[in-house]
Amino acid sequence: MMAESNSVKIVGGGLAGCAAALAGLRHGVHPTIFDPARVARHRVCGEFLSPEVRHSLEWLGVWDAAEAWAPALMYSMKVHFGRRVCADRLPEPAIGLSRLRLDHLLREAAIQGGCGYVAERSSPHPRCILATGRQATPPSGDRIFGFKAHFSGPVGDAVELYFGDRFYVGVNPVEDGITNVCGLAPESLLRSVNFNFEALFGLSPALRERTEPLTQNMAWLTTGPLLYGRTKQPLDVYAAGDAFSFIDPFTGAGMLNALESGRMAGAAAARAESPAAYRNTLSKRLGRPLFMASVFRKALEAGVGQILAPWIPGRWLFSLTRLG
Repeated sequence: MMAESNSVKIVGGGLAGCAAALAGLRHGVHPTIFDPARVARHRVCGEFLSPEVRHSLEWLGVWDAAEAWAPALMYSMKVHFGRRVCADRLPEPAIGLSRLRLDHLLREAAIQGGCGYVAERSSPHPRCILATGRQATPPSGDRIFGFKAHFSGPVGDAVELYFGDRFYVGVNPVEDGITNVCGLAPESLLRSVNFNFEALFGLSPALRERTEPLTQNMAWLTTGPLLYGRTKQPLDVYAAGDAFSFIDPFTGAGMLNALESGRMAGAAAARAESPAAYRNTLSKRLGRPLFMASVFRKALEAGVGQILAPWIPGRWLFSLTRLG
C-alpha cells in the first residue's frame, strides 16, 4: 500500500539516508532528504565494503558509477594480535572506496532521480526515516573515540586489522592508490599520547612497520564518544544505519549494514508498513552480525582473542559478522 501523501521525509543524508531515498524512488514515492551538509565530506570510517555490497549497489542503481571510480580490491585479511598474525583469503574480493566518493555518488543519484534535498536540520516526526547516524551518549567513564586519515605509499591488497592493548586500527586500500588508516581507542589511552596517533602506532610494532613507509595526505579526523549496539529511538520512525544500531567497526560490516537498512527503510516507508514491523524485520536481518560482533569484542576485551587468534580461521571473523 502506498503512503497516502506519496512522500517520505528522510532525516539525514549519509549512506543510509540516500539508500532510503533511492529505494523510495524505486517504489514510486517522492522522498525529501533533510541534512545541513550541502556537500559530501570525509567521515571517520574504515571504507571497507563487503563483497555483498555489489548486490546492494546494483539494486540501488549505482554500481556502474561506483565501479567507474576504480575502487581497490582486497583478496585477503590479516588480523594482528601483537606479533601473532591470523591470515586468510576472503571468500570473494572486498572493495575499498572512500566515504567521500560513495556518499557523493549516492546523494547525486538520489537527487538526479527526483529526490528533494533541503540543506537544513530537521527533527524527526512520525513515520519519517531517521538516518542521522550515532546519536546515543555513552555513560561517563573511559569513552571510546574513532580516528582516521588517508595516506599515500605502498598499497596492499588485503584488509589488515591490528589489535593492540586497548586499541584497534584497520588499514586497507581505497581508490587512487590511497591507504585508509582508521582506528578506535579509549579516551585515557589517547590522552596518554596527547592524541598523537603516530605515537599510538608505536605501541604496536607490526602496525608501526606497516605505516612507516606511508605519507599522510590529509589531517586526522576524529569522532566520538561511541556507543556500541542498538540505539534508542522513537518507536514511530524508521531508524536506519547507525541510528538503528552501531556495529563494531572491526567487523567491516558498517557500510553494508547502512546501505541495507536504508534500502529496507525506504521500501517500508513507501509501502506504509508499520515502523514496528520494519524494526522486527531489520532486527532479524542484523541479528547475527550484531550478536557475533559483541561476542568477538568481549573476547578481545577479556584477552581471549590474543590467545585463540592463531588457531581460528580468519574468514570466521568475516563470515560470522555478515548479514543473515
